[in-house]
Amino acid sequence: MVLLLVKLIIFAVANAGILFVSWKPLRNPRSHGFYRFFAFESILVLFLLNVEHWFRGPFSAFQIVSWLLLLSSLVLAVHGFYLLRVIGRPKSGIESTTTLVKVGAYKHIRHPLYSSLLFFAWGVFFKDPSLLGGILAVAATAFLAATAKVEEVENLQKFGAEYAAYMKTTRMFIPFLF
Repeated sequence: MVLLLVKLIIFAVANAGILFVSWKPLRNPRSHGFYRFFAFESILVLFLLNVEHWFRGPFSAFQIVSWLLLLSSLVLAVHGFYLLRVIGRPKSGIESTTTLVKVGAYKHIRHPLYSSLLFFAWGVFFKDPSLLGGILAVAATAFLAATAKVEEVENLQKFGAEYAAYMKTTRMFIPFLF
């Protein structure tokens, strides 16, 4: 009962934060932030579903896969944010970059931060695989793919031919796969 109450409080607080960040994009289904909101929500619920299994069976195959995905997620997120801040030279935040970043992870994939969220979602899923967890992980994946597709339209408008050429030499999320 106490764990459920704690999870509900975490959900309420985290949801308020996600809503705060996504309030403006939620009014525009043509913005990448609209779909990103639903990806964040799916990941949040998946996290709360599996958080109590975080350290169970630490050497099981699922836990090892989970930790590898979570570590990859962390490394990719830190690397991606760093490159956006230093090379992208944003006006404010990380979404208003003034330069197209094409080095580091961005040399191989167009959306390292969304890849990081994909790895995080699937890492959390593998903490305690279940049907509901699988549905949430697939939903997060679909919403992140939609987010990336919409953002690519925005980037084509912002960076033009340079971004179109960049799209031809990189993958969306995972090098050599898709």
